[in-house]
Amino acid sequence: MLLDPAHALTTHWTYMLGALPWFARFALATQHHRVEAIADARADMLAHASEALDTLLRESGHTAMIENRGLIHTFQSKAGLAGAAYAIEMRRRRGVRLEVLGGDALRELEPALSTAVAGGVWYPNVRNCVNPQRMTEAIAADFFERGGDLVTDNVTGFDIGADGPRRIIAGRGSYDCDLVVLAAGAWSKPLAKQLGCDIALETERGYHIMITPPGTELRIPLVSNDQHIAISPMEHGLRLSTMSEFAAIDAPPRHDRPLHIFEKAINVVRGLNVAGSSSWVGARPSTPDSLPVIGRSPRFRNTLFAFGHGHLGLTWAAITGQLISQLASSVAPTIDLDAFRPDRTYTGSHLAPSRRG
Repeated sequence: MLLDPAHALTTHWTYMLGALPWFARFALATQHHRVEAIADARADMLAHASEALDTLLRESGHTAMIENRGLIHTFQSKAGLAGAAYAIEMRRRRGVRLEVLGGDALRELEPALSTAVAGGVWYPNVRNCVNPQRMTEAIAADFFERGGDLVTDNVTGFDIGADGPRRIIAGRGSYDCDLVVLAAGAWSKPLAKQLGCDIALETERGYHIMITPPGTELRIPLVSNDQHIAISPMEHGLRLSTMSEFAAIDAPPRHDRPLHIFEKAINVVRGLNVAGSSSWVGARPSTPDSLPVIGRSPRFRNTLFAFGHGHLGLTWAAITGQLISQLASSVAPTIDLDAFRPDRTYTGSHLAPSRRG
């Protein structure tokens, strides 16, 4: 895949040399029994994600931000669909509602699908956010109304005492603190190291374009497993997302490569106009075992970690906030956080054998 110039997985070879320890852990995490145990831990988080997000949105008065449109995974050959059997059954064994359908049945659900789609999987209970930025702003506004404050600064380090950090050092000054929550996404690794933990975290960059107008009406979000493209109907058009680019967090974006991948979307959706009105690149914080980092620093009790959510940042945001709030208040967390502890091996070896594998 790395040698294919048109594939969605890519890296800079010079960068990959430094990331070899991460990839070695990733390889260990792909052992069958560990994959099953990792899937159990992810399922535990997902089982509480919707309720936590609904609670947060009810409090801010913006429940309409989330729509239950479902999700379609498409395949352009029967062989491709057959090759996904293990992943499909893994989800089914964990209670995910799904239906494996042929191309004609999928086009009855979503008429915008092209005849190139030979079959796929329909997930009726998947929800999507129609405008992540507006939802974030609404939650922030509710936070401000409750007396919260926002300070924008560049954190560089900490003044650490015997019991942990007591001041946060930043570009415009320093800030007293009783409790530190590190939730800086892909920027968390160097700060976490200062706070007592060397995290296996890499930057996995994704690209998207917004299409306005899209040239077609897509009702149901879909993922093309052949083209590695997610196509999502949003409030102001269609969003096309692709790429897993392992690169330095501040590396110049490579918009030419994802554009070539996006052009393949016309094979999946009829009448699609791929001329995007805006483009974007974002840094996903990815761990080798595909599990987030949630818990206390192994060194300082007044330090909590909340990052490493990979491709599920928005999905897991609210439940992570709830868990961190519980830890900060010395309340038993909603789920067992041992699977997500910062001082794990990041190979899946710390997990108990799967209950459903």
